[in-house]
Amino acid sequence: MKLAIAFLVYKKSSYPYLPKFLTSLKEASDFLNSHNCQIMVGDNSGEDNSNRKFFQEKNELGGKKIEYLDFSENLGFSRAYNILIKKAKAQNFSHFLMLNPDILIDKQAIKNLLKEVENTPNVAALAPKILVWDFKNKKLKNKIDSCGIVLKPGLRFEDLGQGETDQGFYDNYEILGPTGAVALFNLNQLEKVKEKENYFDENFFMYKEDCDLAYRLSLNNLETKLVANSIFYHDRSVSGGSLIERFKKRKKRSKKERAWSFFGQHYLFIKHWHRQNFLNKIIVIYNIIKIFVFSLFFEQFLLKQYLLLTKKR
Repeated sequence: MKLAIAFLVYKKSSYPYLPKFLTSLKEASDFLNSHNCQIMVGDNSGEDNSNRKFFQEKNELGGKKIEYLDFSENLGFSRAYNILIKKAKAQNFSHFLMLNPDILIDKQAIKNLLKEVENTPNVAALAPKILVWDFKNKKLKNKIDSCGIVLKPGLRFEDLGQGETDQGFYDNYEILGPTGAVALFNLNQLEKVKEKENYFDENFFMYKEDCDLAYRLSLNNLETKLVANSIFYHDRSVSGGSLIERFKKRKKRSKKERAWSFFGQHYLFIKHWHRQNFLNKIIVIYNIIKIFVFSLFFEQFLLKQYLLLTKKR
């Protein structure tokens, strides 16, 4: 098995996480040697050179080469990862571990993922159990960030267990696919869901592209498995909680982030509408109306996204 470990960095938002993230990555990957593992970094920072300077001075981690790709602009999540996956495939890597840099990795997490690969070599994707990292207060919490992506009626995708205290309840659940925060892909299996030579649909600039890929894995009868003893910690800006708490956290996100998420959810509705039964189509219409009413009263800037959606349609 040859493993590519890849992550994207974004301007100054990624920079504060890098020291702790890379330390945890080194500790969790020390059992791998440089012959069967490589680290790939895609820089979406554009003119901000904070991360560029950091990786110019750091070209290896624990004896493993860091391949740094400066994209010179923000290509978005989907396009940037398509480039990294294609590069890994061209270099004959068999598996691709995708990470967010706002992640802390348990020392046994990667080892436990790869043990599961040995047990189920034909599985298309593996999802770890992701718990909450409160970066600001320097705390690791026993609260679930994601146990993988599941599908609700009306093309609503959710992170399984998000916001709940982890009591092992979801450890054996069937999931649709892994969340984009952490995912391990079998590259040979991933070839089966390519669209126009791409793995992620590049119509999704950022947000919801992992939901689309998860759905396509499921539609092609490709299995994703949750590996409950592989633990990662994620500092997510928006996660579970009460409706009021989620609303407050949402307001802290930039308008760009909310616009990308809005577009992504509606593009999912458009792209997969024809696959839905009558009841699901009714629920989709209800969800569209609900989102429209919310945007009309609280976030009118999102209404511009409808113009972009008409072009994609």
